[in-house]
Amino acid sequence: MVTAIDQSARSPQAGRGAPCAPRAPSRPTGAVFRRARLGLALAIGLLPPAAGAAFKPGALAQLDAAITDAIAEKKTPGAVLWIEHQGQSYHRAYGRRALEPALEPMTGDTVFDVASLTKVLATTPAVLRLVERGQVRIDDPLRRHLPEFEGDGRDAVTVRHLLTHTSGLLTGISGVPFSGYTGAIARALQKNPRVSPGSECRYCDANFILLGELVRRLSGQPLDTFVAAEFYRPLGMRDTGFRPPAELRPRIAPTTRTADGFLRGRVHDPTTRRMGGVSGHAGVFSTAPDLARFARALLDEGELDGARVLRPESVRAMTRVQTPDNLVARRGLGWDIDSGYSRPRGRRFPLGSYGHTGFTGVYLWIDPFSRTFVVFLSNRLHPDGRGNVHELYGRVSTLAAQAVDGFNFDHVPGALPFRTNFIQWDALTNVPGGALRTQGRVPPLPVVPSSRRGASSAAFDAPAEPPPAQR
Repeated sequence: MVTAIDQSARSPQAGRGAPCAPRAPSRPTGAVFRRARLGLALAIGLLPPAAGAAFKPGALAQLDAAITDAIAEKKTPGAVLWIEHQGQSYHRAYGRRALEPALEPMTGDTVFDVASLTKVLATTPAVLRLVERGQVRIDDPLRRHLPEFEGDGRDAVTVRHLLTHTSGLLTGISGVPFSGYTGAIARALQKNPRVSPGSECRYCDANFILLGELVRRLSGQPLDTFVAAEFYRPLGMRDTGFRPPAELRPRIAPTTRTADGFLRGRVHDPTTRRMGGVSGHAGVFSTAPDLARFARALLDEGELDGARVLRPESVRAMTRVQTPDNLVARRGLGWDIDSGYSRPRGRRFPLGSYGHTGFTGVYLWIDPFSRTFVVFLSNRLHPDGRGNVHELYGRVSTLAAQAVDGFNFDHVPGALPFRTNFIQWDALTNVPGGALRTQGRVPPLPVVPSSRRGASSAAFDAPAEPPPAQR
């Protein structure tokens, strides 16, 4: 099912602005998909909405087809998409919100477990808010505020290291026993760097578990309470937060089945669930309209509809490169810019755009150069945990950028220089089952000839075959 939400132009006053081995299904022919899509459109009497002036109808049609193909391939039961450029938006719902125990259509206001988007929707802005208040500095050693975090190399770990995943912490706490939130924090405080802080960029949930506790101690409030008051309510994000209330349950997209039934309103991440539903690395639920409001606030450097939630310099710090120059991967504070996790940038958005993904099948990618953002939310884990939209991420963003009318993505003044082909490396190292990783044969990042450094990343992009495993 494909449901048109709407496509509207916004006035400036309205606010400008754990690896999972996938199934490898046999792919039906393109003709089969075309017939299926046409039959579905005719059956429900719905054709795609007309494109607004900001978007090219042909590219939007390809985008719709890419998502409906993924649904037909059982990569996800459904999805919600929101693209916005210069105040004009294109947003739609596709497929089903639930397949079991009963079929439910996807709607534009469906509430999703956004998993690791929590890191940038909650924890990172919360830390920056505390920086603005003078309660912490980005380069403070963590032990200054969490004194239990000391010894065995911990003393050198700073708040910046945690925010950029350069702390040297390489593993989380999912495989260790603990009881409740307090037990989880005690375990995280026992983690120590396995490599020198600042010498390597390695994504690790423990970084943000510790940052969530930092926010709790310095603010005197649990993370969920703090971010609701400081960000979600001021920004009008009515359906966003941890531990969603019972009245939202009918609109929540379920994930996987447990002994108590499908997770619906209970966070999918096992660590966060054991912590009571609130953690710095996962636990937030949200909708596409709410995420669009958050993205607009970032594009306008911390303000939306007259409500300022962060200073411009804080937004710039979050969204510009904060990792050392000697590291190939480039990250802001919390946000990804150019790394092995950057597939949602696609092949057209410039280097210097930023975003983040979530394990449940979601991402947000924002391009400040063209003032464009993409929100993609799927329920790929429902019903059996075997869906895979990883490759679809890049396809959606590439087509979204191609749909933008009137902006030259081939020449973007101020974009970052190209360094290496993360997309090709990602395809090679994330084959089904993670064979290369488990055999210790992870290939090195492709070397970029010095004569080509600074070239467009599109020139080096390779098709993502075989299909990569879902992060």
